[in-house]
Amino acid sequence: MENLDKFAEFLPLLIPILVLQLALMIAALVDLAKRERTRGPRWMWVLIILVGEFLGSILYFIVGREE
Repeated sequence: MENLDKFAEFLPLLIPILVLQLALMIAALVDLAKRERTRGPRWMWVLIILVGEFLGSILYFIVGREE
């Protein structure tokens, strides 16, 4: 029970972070789907975005998009 109380204590802090992570991931995947050209194969960027969570999405926006 004590561990559950500790988790409940941090839940209000975790929810905004998880929502931000999900929104960033969705934005990166939508951008990837709409973009004609990327640096590297699309399947690689999908994996990086999904597995890399925050860093994967940020990495895609910084490195993966070909302007």
